[in-house]
Amino acid sequence: MTKEGRSHYYLVSGDALPEVFIRVTEAKELLDTGEVQTVAEAAARVGISRSAFYKYKNAVMPFQDLGHGRIVTFQMMLRDHQGVLSEVLGLFAGTGANILTINQGIPTSGTAPVTITADMADMDISSEELLERIEALDGVIRAAVAAG
Repeated sequence: MTKEGRSHYYLVSGDALPEVFIRVTEAKELLDTGEVQTVAEAAARVGISRSAFYKYKNAVMPFQDLGHGRIVTFQMMLRDHQGVLSEVLGLFAGTGANILTINQGIPTSGTAPVTITADMADMDISSEELLERIEALDGVIRAAVAAG
């Protein structure tokens, strides 16, 4: 930390980092995916000590390439009619998007707010084109990209 109390961040090639940093990120991934249940298991699997894991776990993380694995959140207002949400979800599935979360509010006055967050890495169209297709569906009142 600096004397102002703020951290500085750097983007550094993995080949320039000490091996322990790479192994800490590998251990974190093992824990995140559920491949191991404890820090001790993760540390042993990647060949580091638990103390090294705890020392660096909050300091190192892999850089997510924005062109690969892009997360986008869509906000929509849908008519409260049978099958509207199903059509929207089918559109996501048909383009190769991986839906991460779906949040639907309680319908009021014949409409329901819906938020969908999806990983767009394997999509065969752009998020802009997906948004246009969503807006064109019958029963979609409005749609927008909220984040991503």
